[in-house]
Amino acid sequence: MKVPDLFVGRRLFVGCGEPVGLGIGPTEIRGSAYIEGPMIVGNPLTYPVAEANLMVARCVNVEALTPPPLSIFKVSSRTLPPTPLDVMLGDPTGPVGIQVNSTIISILNQTVLNIVSPITNGTGILNWIGAKTLTGAEVLAGAKAQAGAEARAGGKTLNGVTVINGSLLVTGAITSNVDVIARSNILSDKKSRPFDMKHPTKEGWRLRHVCLEGPEIGVYKHGKCSGKIIDMPDYWSGLVREETISVQLTPIGTPRQLSVENIENNKVYIGGDDPGEYFYLLHASRYDDDLIVEYEGNSHQDYPGGNQGYEFSFENDNMERIVKEVIREKLSQMENKNGNT
Repeated sequence: MKVPDLFVGRRLFVGCGEPVGLGIGPTEIRGSAYIEGPMIVGNPLTYPVAEANLMVARCVNVEALTPPPLSIFKVSSRTLPPTPLDVMLGDPTGPVGIQVNSTIISILNQTVLNIVSPITNGTGILNWIGAKTLTGAEVLAGAKAQAGAEARAGGKTLNGVTVINGSLLVTGAITSNVDVIARSNILSDKKSRPFDMKHPTKEGWRLRHVCLEGPEIGVYKHGKCSGKIIDMPDYWSGLVREETISVQLTPIGTPRQLSVENIENNKVYIGGDDPGEYFYLLHASRYDDDLIVEYEGNSHQDYPGGNQGYEFSFENDNMERIVKEVIREKLSQMENKNGNT
């Protein structure tokens, strides 16, 4: 039977079945419909066989093609305020699997995007612009490119390459069993810990040194000389205490006796007639050397002199301990959840 229009005043049933969810007798829902399926909406040639119970394709209705509908499937709440349950795929009592094969996915979210999953796997490049806050352990295998800030409370384990093009600010511990290579203002342990400061004697200049390890905040200079005066760097007058300067002299060629006659005006004066050619090594302590070498405590936080301006190499197992604690907690939560179901 073909009719130009079909009006159903109460309910529409297609196929066999008893849809009790649509009401029975006086509880019947007016305007409801039941279709046993399978059902195709749109271009029938898209699905030559029944691939699903509901198959939706692009519209090919010639009466609706001016202009053609832009979307194949659309959900909107234009006349009513949105709720978190507007669109649901599965529920706690009937979960479903979801597979998406697409060229691009755009999510424009106005408030919060929540994802709860025991394991989240990704393959490819993750580009993230803006702030990113993570709580818990994160395990990465592969490359990661990031532009923006990252705040983290918890452990992070990386198996692969991490490239940082920019500044890295860390409050806490970073441990590594391999080389750490940086391309900006963070240097690896191969170049010792650096300090960069305003030049003490030249306006508009800066001064960068790398430090030897020792029980003082010290500086050094070494070189080769053949005269009776060793000129110290001009900025030492504003950097080191003159009374802490020590000098080592090593004659080149024939053995001879060398001595320091005086140290003043940023110069070292060598005694004797002709010192000849020699090597020299100068050491001195900085004006701000307030280092307390040994102190009682269980961590760097117990240091009695304050930790401002210092960099630290923490215990090697600190990061491993954090990751193990987080993973242990997550596994315990999953076991409790499985035990209650």
